[in-house]
Amino acid sequence: MILSRAKPVVTDGTKKSTSRKEIPKLEDFLEKRDYTGALTLLEYNRNDQNSINTDLWIGYCAFHLGDYKRAAKVYENMKKKGNTSVDLATNLACCYFYLGMYPEALNVVEESPDSRLKIRILFHLSHKMGDEKKLMDYHQMLEDVIEDQLCLASIHYLRAHYQEAIDIYKKILLENRLYNGSAAQAEMKQLMEQTSSSFSFGHDLIRHNIVVFRGGEGALQVLPSLVDVIPEARLNLVIYYLKQNEVREAFELIKDLEPAVPQEYILKGVVNAAIGQETGSRENIKTAQQYFQLVGSSVSECDTIPGRQCMASCFFLFRQFEEVLVYLHSIKSYYFNEDVFNFNYGQAKTAAGYFKEAEDAFLMIRNERYKNDYVYISLLSYCYIMNKKAQLAWELYLKMETSNESFNLLLLIANTCYKVGEFWHAAKAFDMLERMDPSPEHWEGKRGACCGTFQYIVAGKQPKELLPDVIQLLRNTNNSQVEQISRVMRKWGKDNRINF
Repeated sequence: MILSRAKPVVTDGTKKSTSRKEIPKLEDFLEKRDYTGALTLLEYNRNDQNSINTDLWIGYCAFHLGDYKRAAKVYENMKKKGNTSVDLATNLACCYFYLGMYPEALNVVEESPDSRLKIRILFHLSHKMGDEKKLMDYHQMLEDVIEDQLCLASIHYLRAHYQEAIDIYKKILLENRLYNGSAAQAEMKQLMEQTSSSFSFGHDLIRHNIVVFRGGEGALQVLPSLVDVIPEARLNLVIYYLKQNEVREAFELIKDLEPAVPQEYILKGVVNAAIGQETGSRENIKTAQQYFQLVGSSVSECDTIPGRQCMASCFFLFRQFEEVLVYLHSIKSYYFNEDVFNFNYGQAKTAAGYFKEAEDAFLMIRNERYKNDYVYISLLSYCYIMNKKAQLAWELYLKMETSNESFNLLLLIANTCYKVGEFWHAAKAFDMLERMDPSPEHWEGKRGACCGTFQYIVAGKQPKELLPDVIQLLRNTNNSQVEQISRVMRKWGKDNRINF
């Protein structure tokens, strides 16, 4: 008889389940950074285990879940009971630090035994409390180990010493894993999946960084709630509003911020310049000038790219465009294909009278938002005319819908073409203006432009076949002078065998 192997034989009435799983150990949860699971297990077994050891682990897990108040409460209770665990005071100081209780953290950590963690906490506290002497003292105590170096890099970052921070991170990455942007996002995704269940430490920072990595995607869903949690969230949300051309929202978000580092001064300067130009506020423009000059002339920033951009912006607002170009020339190679740079560069070149270079800069712009901006269209039209390409300026006008801006562009084309002797396009522009607004000024402009075109035809600078069109433009006006001028033109045309 062959017994089935599907089920075991039970002989004495005692069943032994093969599917029963062992209860996970604390180490299993900690290895997976499942601090919620570890905390649940610790609380479940609290009465069956050494209470002191359990309390230490509960504090540890609460801290790594970002529940600093609970962790601090655990350590405080242990301290009141006279517990003398080596790391107790240091751990409590870490909790106070993350809660923003810096004096309390300092008092506690000074009582703790010497350790590498103690030095790192004191280093950070010196920065937070503005004690430069102690900051330098603890700086000297840091060693060439990864924890100390990461601590040093973070302080460099907080003090806006970005190059020093980058150098440390590069050195560490050479010895560990080196990520590009895509790999960083993939790693962030894994962390987000962990934080959704148990690993909530750093959850807000990860959400913030993912928005930054994605160029602002999801900014309005993530950043507003983090404005008072992560300092950079406010700045990045302001940048997002500026990119969306929502200047007033950006201003409301940053107007009460007291800048402390160059990046904050620069961003507040940009927002004030934008709102000043939009509303015509001289006060905002003046504030922007002051911020830009403060950064651009500072010893630490004057030779940096942002510092030179600030000086260029300052002189731009003062309308000293030759000075603007000195600074923009010095950084042009870094921003050769950047639309914002080329827009500003083109404006400065136009204002300084370098129309060929200005035209080239404008034509490099790809962003449709800039290309549809009236400032862009009007300045490019002006450059076309000054570069003897009036037909291209006329084509820009023809593409526009009827509006106040198209009327203003027509005025610009008419007067600028007349000024530089592009009389035929001036005549067409004044003719259009006269149809919209039959004022004496527009008739006089058209009359002069038509006569100028006729002179060019007589001198051979324009084809004589253009003469009938000139006469037709004149006849669009009901004025006694039209017949007299037309008679002279027609007589010359007949003498030169022009078919009317």
